[in-house]
Amino acid sequence: MTDPDALAALESRVAALTRQVARLEDAHAVKSLQYKYGYYIDKCLYDEAVTLFCDSGEVRFLNGIYRGRTGIRRLYCDWFRKYFTGGVNGPRRGLMLDHLMLQDIVDVAEDGLTAKGRFRCLLQGGCHESMRESIPNFPRQFWESGIYENIYVKEDGVWKVKRLDYNMLWQADYDQGWANSGVHLTPMTRTYPTDPNGPDELLPEAPKTWPEARVVPFHYPHPVTGKRWGEP
Repeated sequence: MTDPDALAALESRVAALTRQVARLEDAHAVKSLQYKYGYYIDKCLYDEAVTLFCDSGEVRFLNGIYRGRTGIRRLYCDWFRKYFTGGVNGPRRGLMLDHLMLQDIVDVAEDGLTAKGRFRCLLQGGCHESMRESIPNFPRQFWESGIYENIYVKEDGVWKVKRLDYNMLWQADYDQGWANSGVHLTPMTRTYPTDPNGPDELLPEAPKTWPEARVVPFHYPHPVTGKRWGEP
């Protein structure tokens, strides 16, 4: 004869393990989504990158906020694509923009519908000597690093980017090194449509970059103390 208490305990255990496996699968899916985003922008596949976002998504880049599909396409397709590839959706000969996604930390909400992720990006970029005249004002060889603190959402069973927040921390010319280099990208001063490539909104203050040092706030508490960064 079956023990009702034992059966209930087993059912509870199975349900808990099912939820745990589902959250692990969700975390893997979010990491995969971010890695795929990196591969797409490596090769200037901006149409593919844009469709990774939900309709209400946004991108925070430099000191600007690009909202919704219209704003996101303005950033990737109207600005980046025209500048890097002359309007072609895909790689350009002699252009390197390799984005390495590292140190991933993903936390999925209990309901399995939203998640937050922190990633470090290390970018190796540059322009081949044969293309020097084709891509004006572009560094020959450079490094860049930044932190993503992103929000993701599951829609109809598919994970999408809700907010991509890229915090560029430093840039350095390869030959000069980070001890002697400043940044190539400067803060934006105008919004769209005054600036055709501008964001929908400017942040109150431009984020600081090297040689200034700043901590990009962590979306997670300290794993031992449970405190948020900055709490006493």
